Amino acid sequence: MKNIKQYLLLFSLILLSAGLRAQEKAEPWTASQLMPTSELAALINDPAAKKPLIINIGPQAVIKGSVDVGPGQEKDNIKKLEKMLSKEDKNREVVLYCGCCPFDKCPNIRPAFSLIKEKGFTKAKLLDVPKNIKTNWIDPGYPVN
Repeated sequence: MKNIKQYLLLFSLILLSAGLRAQEKAEPWTASQLMPTSELAALINDPAAKKPLIINIGPQAVIKGSVDVGPGQEKDNIKKLEKMLSKEDKNREVVLYCGCCPFDKCPNIRPAFSLIKEKGFTKAKLLDVPKNIKTNWIDPGYPVN
């Protein structure tokens, strides 16, 4: 009887662990695909640097030279992004950003980054905006439109 209880306890713990892992969703980007804000600002400010395609997938294109697609959580905007990407070289560096809210809660970045990966862009980046665009881009004095 004691062995049965131990096996049941062990089995329950294994099921609980598996359930918790199933709830953790892997992000569509890797750590190496996150671009620090300072790196993008340096590229924008360097007249000799090759400029990436900078796409805003949030509420407003704030970053200098960025193009606005609109919030990535909306299907029409994902279609707009898909159309825009269809005209681009898949080897061009593309940087997506939102900045509407804390990075881990943003509803816009995941659908847009998933699309850019699905379309085979080899130099896809996601701007690392952990808090919001004001705190992580505007307040440090990085270039704006």
